[in-house]
Amino acid sequence: MKIALISSSQVPSTTANSIQVMKVCQSIARLNHDVRLWVPGSGDTPWATLQSHYGVDQEFNIQWQPSQQIMKRYDLAISAVSQAAAWKADLVYTWLPQAAVLALIRRLPAILEMHDVPTGRMGPHLFKQFVRQRGKKRMLVITRALYDRLRREHQFDLPEDEYRISPNGADLQHYVDLPEPAEARRQLGLKEGITVGYTGHFYSGRGMNLLLKLIPQFPEINFLLVGGQPEKVVTWQAYMQQSEYNNVTTSGFVDNLHLPLYQAAADVLLMPYEQTIAGSSGGNSADICSPMKMFDYLAAGRAILTSDLPVLHEVLNERNAVFCPPNDLEAWKDALVKLVNDPAARRSLGEQAKRDSQKYSWEARARNALEGFW
Repeated sequence: MKIALISSSQVPSTTANSIQVMKVCQSIARLNHDVRLWVPGSGDTPWATLQSHYGVDQEFNIQWQPSQQIMKRYDLAISAVSQAAAWKADLVYTWLPQAAVLALIRRLPAILEMHDVPTGRMGPHLFKQFVRQRGKKRMLVITRALYDRLRREHQFDLPEDEYRISPNGADLQHYVDLPEPAEARRQLGLKEGITVGYTGHFYSGRGMNLLLKLIPQFPEINFLLVGGQPEKVVTWQAYMQQSEYNNVTTSGFVDNLHLPLYQAAADVLLMPYEQTIAGSSGGNSADICSPMKMFDYLAAGRAILTSDLPVLHEVLNERNAVFCPPNDLEAWKDALVKLVNDPAARRSLGEQAKRDSQKYSWEARARNALEGFW
């Protein structure tokens, strides 16, 4: 099948949505479909650069399209759908409601992937147009919580074959035969000893304030912080130096291809989300999110210590993670002490996490998205 994917994400970029788009494209290409991705910009980044940056090895075609911010990506949607039609695409798969609606108007089957509720002046209107529009279509929603909220706020009912609950996934091939924590630390040149890891961005709501309070409580533990925008990393490094924290390593952004080794270097992986979580474009996703790091953590096979947000229970449970109330420093201290002092518990949690990760491959997600569509 010829599948045209249309996204407003910048490629290349370090944002989570950009990484997610590239993983989705690769997973569909791995199912032997002919994939073309349309994104804004005028770049022509060599595939070898994208391969390491995104951790993708299945090459697919990328079409960069000029797009002006003032046009709110309507120019991108119009040009990309037109080119997809000229290419004789069998399906338009998009994260843009305007592109999904345009595809259906042109009688092209459409899949719309939803990560948040529609916002802005036109977002709700476009979403309702997609729901009401005739034609072969499907909506992919990253959590049951998001789907229920969309139904509640927009008062619609879709037939079972017109939507799928599609949590994010992990590139499981990159998590095969990972070394034990001590060996991973040796390969990366990190300090030896119990290590607590965090990977991802430092946006508001990701738990950085809690980490700042947690780190000095455990001077004997090494904290490994991987990711973050350059300016945020510089700010953090300056703060750590000023506060004389000698048990913290900040790596900055790490290419997705190499991220599993950093996660493997940790004995415990943290997801200290707050009750309000901002993404790269703002908003609050605490009630509806499906963090990619959660699936990577599962695949890494390490003990996970996470904030107890209801939506995370769609994937995590007491057998593969330990839960703490958001922002409750004492609860986090107690939970971390117990994990540090109980290697058997860490091993049991990690082994179960690894087993549970097997149902969350990007390829399984792609099959679920496309199954029965034709």
